Formats: sequence, structure tokens, C-alpha cells
Amino acid sequence: MQVRSVDAKEAFRLQKENNFVILDVRPEAEFKEGHPTGAVNIQIYRLIKEWTAWDISRRAAFAFFGIFSGTEENPEFIQSVESIFDKDAKIIVACTTGGTLKPTQNLPEGQQSRSLIAAYLLVLNGYKNVFHLEGGLYTRFKEGLPSESEE
Repeated sequence: MQVRSVDAKEAFRLQKENNFVILDVRPEAEFKEGHPTGAVNIQIYRLIKEWTAWDISRRAAFAFFGIFSGTEENPEFIQSVESIFDKDAKIIVACTTGGTLKPTQNLPEGQQSRSLIAAYLLVLNGYKNVFHLEGGLYTRFKEGLPSESEE
């Protein structure tokens, strides 16, 4: 089972024509600043409450994925998704940068991102219609596609 990538315009078309929902995995504060119209926010990382030696050693592992201080994986991520979406739901996972599955000279594995990690987690947990927004919300906002904010 693969995670497939779509660009901003294709994602918008899937939203409009095929009832796909954008799952925005950014922190809540970023989501409130602006998000695609109708998007659902479930953050994949949350702020860490207290630091322990174990957290600090885990940070090194997270840094490998480009995720830095002050955040940890949200242990309720899949539970939260399952409370909103059934396994047949049509989901496009999005974060700020989006990452990519396309290999480049510098990044033979592609560029890892929060939305890619989240998309793989969904697939591993039995979700069948999972896409990942290539170029992320940054690209989507740049293209001026409909968005809303809660400010």
C-alpha cells in the first residue's frame, strides 16, 4: 500500500469533486493562522510538557527527520484521526513544507516531512485513500487557493 502525492491544484480538485478532506497536521496555532477551507486539524507533534533524559535522547532521533526542540509525537494522533475519519475516508495529509517522495541527488529517499510521516501512519493503520500534499500548504497558499483563518 503506497502513499501517493498530489500537488496543490490536484488536491483542490479532489476536494471539490471527490469529497477529499485535507488533514492539516501542523500545530494548532499555525492552523488557526490560516488553513485550506474545510480542513481538519490534528497535530502529529505536540509541545512537550516536561523534559526528561529520555526526551532529550529522543530529540536526536526526531532531529533526523527535521523535527526540532520542544515537540514530540502526539500519542493520540491515530486515535484522534479514527474518531473523525473511517478507514475509507478520502484524506489528503498536509503540513507546511509537504516534503516529497521524489528522490533528488542530495535526498535519495525524498524529503521527509510531518505530512509524509502522518500519511504513512494512516496507511499502516488501515486507511486506504491517503494522499500527501506535495509542496505543502506553503505552495497552496502561494497559489492563492481558498483558505480561511480563525484569527
